[in-house]
Amino acid sequence: MTYDIDALRARFPALSTGVAHFDGPGGTQTPQPVIQAIADALARPLSIRGPLTPGERNAEAIVTGARRAMADLLAADPAGIVFGRSATQLTYDFSRTLSRDWAPGDEVVVTRLDHDANIRPWVQAAARAGATVRWADFDPATGELTADDIRAVLSPRTRLVAVTAASNLIGTIPPVAEISRLAHEAGALVHVDGVHYAAHGPVDLEHLGADFFVCSPYKFFGPHHGVLAARPELLETLRPDKLLPSTDVVPERFELGTLPYEFLAGTEAAVDFLAGLDTDAAGTRRERLASSFTALEAHERTLREPIDAGLSALQGVQVHSRAAHRTPTLLVTFEDRPAADAYRFLAERGVHAPAGSFYAIEASRRIGLGDTGGLRIGLAPYNDIEDVERLLAGLGEFLTL
Repeated sequence: MTYDIDALRARFPALSTGVAHFDGPGGTQTPQPVIQAIADALARPLSIRGPLTPGERNAEAIVTGARRAMADLLAADPAGIVFGRSATQLTYDFSRTLSRDWAPGDEVVVTRLDHDANIRPWVQAAARAGATVRWADFDPATGELTADDIRAVLSPRTRLVAVTAASNLIGTIPPVAEISRLAHEAGALVHVDGVHYAAHGPVDLEHLGADFFVCSPYKFFGPHHGVLAARPELLETLRPDKLLPSTDVVPERFELGTLPYEFLAGTEAAVDFLAGLDTDAAGTRRERLASSFTALEAHERTLREPIDAGLSALQGVQVHSRAAHRTPTLLVTFEDRPAADAYRFLAERGVHAPAGSFYAIEASRRIGLGDTGGLRIGLAPYNDIEDVERLLAGLGEFLTL
């Protein structure tokens, strides 16, 4: 297993600016192969998908390749991969479609740990259907969301459980597979927000027990759009609003309008780039992805440990990311100092660690930070120890002002 951080960083043009990026949870920087794939797609003939002209065939090949790539990343069926403008848009689309069958007395479970994109669409859909929303809480002291927290709000009337695979605010990774098992025993579907998780760990749709799983390629080196994975046979049972002349074939049934072909080309390149993080990896793309995520997790651990130690040595810093199983994402606040001040201070020194609640408004409120949140420090695959040293030095300087 080889993780060559210097060679990896050299493939990101944006890193030549000298900025230390800890803003990966909001979107990673883009490697040259992804940039090139997007440019190549636009440089070649491109048209509406079809079998005849070069432009039609190029478009068809791009879509097919992107579906296969995302299926490899998520251990899903390519026929169950749906593309959309964003994970938020896809969740809203599916919430409207699924809630058509809800009625007063039905229940929907959401969690206070989630990004609002996996809360509000379900809350609003439930309100339209007259269904009841049940809130699963998490422990604000530890950041843990357990299967028992979900079990406490399940009932025979539960129609859907919406849960995150990892908190984008504090990094907590809940036991999604166990939560899915409980939800299915209650007769409910499970919608998993994997936007934050998919950049840090391997995804297996069947192992997670997710009926629907959404993610965003721009969190793992790709372009800005969303992806939903589901079993094709489940998608066959759903009837979304769509235009009369548009295809009724799954998964295209759920894709409104012409797909962004150049973005899909970039997405396939991003998955291939992920599969090459371990430069010794061999085998199928899925096998290379597994090896690369193992290498990535080891790399992230070597950086997170000094960050944890460095933060604990600073006076007046409170770390809110405490779950036993979490991504390398830390939320911190400061005694008598707004996190936004630290954000600005670091940014002036070429260290990007933004402040806010990052749309995880319920989680921010639950841990006592209101709508303000804190300073989010998120590792990405291209971070190195020099980045960490600059971050900790900057925070130390900030606290002496």
